[in-house]
Amino acid sequence: MRVMTTSSPCSRSRFVHRSSIQTGEEQGTERISNREAEYIFGMNESLSSRETSFLISEEPASAKRFNLFLKRRLLFKKDEQSKDSIFFRDGIRQIDFVLSYVDDLKKEADPKAERRKEFEQNLRKTGLELEIEDKRNSEDGKTYFVKIHAPWEVLVTYAEVLGIKMPIKESDIPLPENIPFSCMLEPLKLPKNVKHPHPEYFTAQFTRHRQELFLIEDKSSFFPSSSRNRIVYYILSRCPFGVEDGKKKFGIERLLTSNTYSSAYPLHDGQYWKPSEPPNPVNERYTLCQNWARFSYFYKEQPLDLIRDYYGEKIGMYFVFLGFYTEMLSFAAVVGLACFIYGLLSMDNNSSSTEICDPKIGGQIIMCPLCDLVCDYWRLNTTCLASKISHLFDNESTVFFAIFMGIWVTLFLEFWKQRQARMEYEWDLVDFEEEQQQLQLRPEFEAMCKHRKINAVTKEMEPYMPLYSRLPWYFLSGATVTLWMALVIACMVAVIVYRLSVFATFASFMESEASFKHVKSFLTPQITTSLSGSCLNFIVILILNFFYEKISAWITKMEIPRTYQEYESSLTLKMFLFQFVNFYSSCFYVAFFKGKFVGYPGKYTYLFNVWRSEECDPGGCLIELTTQLTIIMTGKQIFGNIKEAIYPMVLNWWRRRKARTNSEKLYSRWEQDHDLETFGSLGLFYEYLETVIQFGFVTLFVASFPLAPLLALLNNIIEIRVDAWKLTTQYRRPVAAKAHSIGVWQDILYGMAVLSVATNAFIVAFTSDIIPRLVYYYAYSKDATAPMKGYVNDSLSTFLIADFPNHTAPWEKRDFTTCRYRDYRYPPDHDQKYFHNMQYWHVLAAKMTFIIVMEHVVFLVKFLLAWMIPDVPKDVLERIKREKLMTIKILHDFELNKLKENLRANSSELAKEVLIQENKTQLAKSTV
Repeated sequence: MRVMTTSSPCSRSRFVHRSSIQTGEEQGTERISNREAEYIFGMNESLSSRETSFLISEEPASAKRFNLFLKRRLLFKKDEQSKDSIFFRDGIRQIDFVLSYVDDLKKEADPKAERRKEFEQNLRKTGLELEIEDKRNSEDGKTYFVKIHAPWEVLVTYAEVLGIKMPIKESDIPLPENIPFSCMLEPLKLPKNVKHPHPEYFTAQFTRHRQELFLIEDKSSFFPSSSRNRIVYYILSRCPFGVEDGKKKFGIERLLTSNTYSSAYPLHDGQYWKPSEPPNPVNERYTLCQNWARFSYFYKEQPLDLIRDYYGEKIGMYFVFLGFYTEMLSFAAVVGLACFIYGLLSMDNNSSSTEICDPKIGGQIIMCPLCDLVCDYWRLNTTCLASKISHLFDNESTVFFAIFMGIWVTLFLEFWKQRQARMEYEWDLVDFEEEQQQLQLRPEFEAMCKHRKINAVTKEMEPYMPLYSRLPWYFLSGATVTLWMALVIACMVAVIVYRLSVFATFASFMESEASFKHVKSFLTPQITTSLSGSCLNFIVILILNFFYEKISAWITKMEIPRTYQEYESSLTLKMFLFQFVNFYSSCFYVAFFKGKFVGYPGKYTYLFNVWRSEECDPGGCLIELTTQLTIIMTGKQIFGNIKEAIYPMVLNWWRRRKARTNSEKLYSRWEQDHDLETFGSLGLFYEYLETVIQFGFVTLFVASFPLAPLLALLNNIIEIRVDAWKLTTQYRRPVAAKAHSIGVWQDILYGMAVLSVATNAFIVAFTSDIIPRLVYYYAYSKDATAPMKGYVNDSLSTFLIADFPNHTAPWEKRDFTTCRYRDYRYPPDHDQKYFHNMQYWHVLAAKMTFIIVMEHVVFLVKFLLAWMIPDVPKDVLERIKREKLMTIKILHDFELNKLKENLRANSSELAKEVLIQENKTQLAKSTV
């Protein structure tokens, strides 16, 4: 359903720019023409009719002084009101796009000037109207501004080319009924005039030959500003500017890359901190800032229709997705918080922690050294605090939450498909694929192609690049991505080596220093190494990510993708593969590799034959996975929000500060926008990438950290307002673009959803301590009244100190003969000493069984939910059918009426012709 923008926020404004008149003292205010006065008074309603009559008529000498006073008053008002003007100097033609450049006078015969001259001439040939602001009128005294206006004929021509749909009749389809108990959600809702600023219409693709069919009340406001700047940018991206090196050069992007123009952007429609002055309507930017970009409105819904009207469907769809994802996270956050509270309440009743902390049990168990030579024997009760904290995340609710999240992610994706289908209908994007916007050829591709080939669909000649020309870049691209992912793995191994080498240092230092005696209970060598290693790993992640972003964008550009869709898909694949490995590799290591290949005392496994493999805490590695996930996820979100909020604000402040060379001059609308930061064609890409990486943290490892959905929810509530604030206040207005979905990101989300079921099943089975405890409870417990009593002692194997090799045992002799270690192996007095015992195989079988059962149960529920929940809601299907039927009927009636009118006109013409012939015949007879 198309929502029509009835008028641009400043479409009725008729401000006259001060540059159309030179300084009054220099040129003389008496030289203002009657025509200029008519323009000014026609648009300035504050002056009286008496004042107007003095200016538009010839005055006697006695009134000249009064007339001069009025002219000066007009000039003052003109200068005062034009600060936020979005019109040409005549105050009538709206500015749809602005180009800026700095002319280098030092270089003679500058090719950039020739390119600009040719480019602007070709723009005028397409029908666009240009107006140039001299650098003397700019704030810095250096920058020229080229203002572009698209007249009606250009708009209707390219609206037909781009297949833009426009309203033909107001919709008679009733709005969906209110949800029960919707009154309870009233505080979260926005005013109706903000949520739905315009009525809904039946629409059809615009065509010049059917202009009478469309609801054209005012040609200047018929096309919304988002459609206007989209049309102008389409022309700019395909306008030629000359031939260089035997190749035809065209497109504003090439001119921006070569610094021929410094910037190209559409204008914001007013200030964000104040409304337009009466009688002008409130500008949409101000409305968005007041109802969307304010942090105090964090609990309110988003004005999605207004976002779409102002920024276009592509940006609008991102905020729809982010808002829906945040809504769904609220359910997962509540369940995750409940699981955390359960772990908190049951912490004191946990038998494992009780036994470990008991001086008579854990205090009497001597554990084997955690490193060679330097590390000493230690007592199990030193990990008392770690075992209690581990229980917060490693308890019975862990299994339930892992299964719940497997079902939640399915519901999220299925309901998102429904929400997306609803937005497609409401935003008139049902037939968007036929408009072929994403399949349009990129100007860069057309410029680089020397070959032509017939399109199998359109049967027209199109630019074509053979595979052999692009193959070397594909190889380079694949090699680069592989190299950087290998570099990530190498950095992760380096962090592991850091942990292994530093652990012994921490252990010996904390043992020798008496000052650390009071902190040993909570700051153990394991925790210290884990925290420092996680922080170091996070810093390495940020550094690698910064450099790879630059390289991947350059390589994708050099591949010369054919369409915008190919470009985005190629860049998405590169960036996601790298960031997947970059952000998740350390979590995968802790979850599935750390502590799994340690060996046993006397026969440890060594990395590079130097460093002994890391061991998990006696309570398992889950607490370390939780630490790693918390540091990386929280650090990334905090760093991302600070960067998004502060970076553009500081750049804009510095740019405005440097521009204040002529502060007494007028700071015009286009200069204000020129000093803002550029959102860029990849701005939305990085927003999606950030959200998808967060989605991975929430789903892939959520069994280890039930609070992850809550952290993501809090971040997204802030993220929505930060993104809204920076788009509204700190960035230039992006060029509007259409999109009917979130594109390739949806496939990535589906892949991560499937992978999350397997990762969570393996985390519960192999990283947590749930399965060994269940096996002990049902198969090896000997106390019916307290089934878990003795579990800690049962989970530890015994090693004879005398069996230690000389290069691994501590130097000092001890008065005990055995030590304990975490594993299921036979004792030293058994015939098969240090081999895995039967309990080890029972636990392993239970783990594999759990993985198979959990995966099958979750996947079965996923498939059932996907089958039961339709992709398109029933009411939306009915409304789509109704709209198609009504559109066909309206078009049929229009064509029928037009045909009847033509027949009437033809019949009347025929009757006139017959009458003329009869008159001629009668005249001839009478003459004879």
